[in-house]
Amino acid sequence: ELMASLRSRLQSLWEERELVLQESRECAELGEGLEATVRDLCKPNEVERYMMFIGDLEKVVSLLLCLSSRLARVQNAMSKIDGNTDPEEKHSLSERHRLLSRQREDAKDLKENLDRRERVVSGILAKHLTEQQLQDYRHFVQVKTSLLIEQKDLEEQIKFFEEQLEALEQSLP
Repeated sequence: ELMASLRSRLQSLWEERELVLQESRECAELGEGLEATVRDLCKPNEVERYMMFIGDLEKVVSLLLCLSSRLARVQNAMSKIDGNTDPEEKHSLSERHRLLSRQREDAKDLKENLDRRERVVSGILAKHLTEQQLQDYRHFVQVKTSLLIEQKDLEEQIKFFEEQLEALEQSLP
């Protein structure tokens, strides 16, 4: 019964992931349209700034999500430490926690820098785009970020339920 429940939950998550992937494709199409508009209306150096910002947006958000996820797993492992835990394992987890925390802080700095760059790009685009095009741009950036977060969350949930199902299957005779 538990295995059937896990399989059902996994199926729902896979379907939800497909919907998010479809939304991501639609968002990418919107992005391609915006890119074409920016190329038509802006100077080459402004286009380059826009393109760098959009490329870095995905990289920085993905990096932050990845580091946060890894840090959460290490913190979860650290919460299971007890008196029987090998001192070397404790030290290893502590070192990984310290390293990941530092890397996440660096990634947060990158995100703050990216936010400043977004304001600059927005200012540039405001000079060239109509109000509707500017709203489309802001919507695109917001949706792109949300979809990246949602996609990462779904992947984590799927991985968790697959591991649970596998552990359950291995525990049965």
